[in-house]
Amino acid sequence: MSAYQSPLHEMSQTTPTDYWNDSSATDELEYGIQHGAVGATTNPVIVVDVLKKSFSDWEGRIREIIGELPTATEDDIAWKLIDEMAIKAAKLLEPVFEKTGGKKGRLSMQTNAKFYRDAEAMVKQSLHFAQVIPNLNVKMPVTEAGVKAIEEVTYHGISVNATVSFTVPQALAVAEAVERGLKRREAEGLDNSKMAPVCTIMVGRTDDWMKVVTNRENIIVNPDYLEWAGVAVFKNAYRIYQEKGYTTRLLAAAYRNHYHWSQFIGGDVVLTIPCKWAKRFNGSDVTVEERMSKPVDPAIIKELSSKIEDFRRAYEPDGMTPAEFDTYGANVRTLRQFIGGYAELCQIIRDLMIPNPDK
Repeated sequence: MSAYQSPLHEMSQTTPTDYWNDSSATDELEYGIQHGAVGATTNPVIVVDVLKKSFSDWEGRIREIIGELPTATEDDIAWKLIDEMAIKAAKLLEPVFEKTGGKKGRLSMQTNAKFYRDAEAMVKQSLHFAQVIPNLNVKMPVTEAGVKAIEEVTYHGISVNATVSFTVPQALAVAEAVERGLKRREAEGLDNSKMAPVCTIMVGRTDDWMKVVTNRENIIVNPDYLEWAGVAVFKNAYRIYQEKGYTTRLLAAAYRNHYHWSQFIGGDVVLTIPCKWAKRFNGSDVTVEERMSKPVDPAIIKELSSKIEDFRRAYEPDGMTPAEFDTYGANVRTLRQFIGGYAELCQIIRDLMIPNPDK
């Protein structure tokens, strides 16, 4: 009989690789913790999905909030709801947070995606989040303004989870911003021992963007290679992180295939996995073995680099400047989706505040 409940549990117990649940839904997070999860993440799309799946659990509370805050806008109600969802999920992770001295057991809360150009607004909202839950990683997009906010939030002693990030240049910009923030704290004699910053690379969305580009520009590449774009970017960023000894850890998100799990096993990284993918991985015959140090086939990198300019921009450390982050295709697509997810959340709340009289 195996000493481990599942492959993810085995990975979490036998390697440096951490497993997080990519949702704040209580049932999904409980499943994750049972199988070794030590953190959780959320974003506007995930919040809407959670609300839709368990609307009956939250409808009454939303109506109560509407009554408690008679002058509140739908935005006010939305963020009050997000706060309460976060508090509920964060409590499940508090035992791990306390046991590890704050290094693990954290919930990631995302700033309003509409603030992607406003560093000051992101910092202000991050400071609010830090008052809501103690075991926080605050998520901000890796835009030009986001990089500035990441440094400032780090300086204020809040651990970040940089998101809307798909490339090596973004990951390096985040790591350097965190180091600047930590050095400012150190210079003032402030404690950095409990800081646990991470930088996401949304590997599946990196793959998605390469597929969009090849389809849009009529580029023919080996279709199997397109499943490796995000893995190649992540492994290259990890190599540089290890060489430079950054405080920040890399985090893989946006799952599309088992490479986005299996290829990163053994790395000192975080894998934030949606519950449906966690169950697939736990039911698979993919073995738990160290693969992080195994390089991606050079033929894959050569073909993707020679045929897809946006892969080169994603893979090479100097492929983009922070001023170019905002207009990179994967960034634009994801920001639009996240802003759309927030708009959908507001629409759900609006329908409760002022129901459609025609229905």
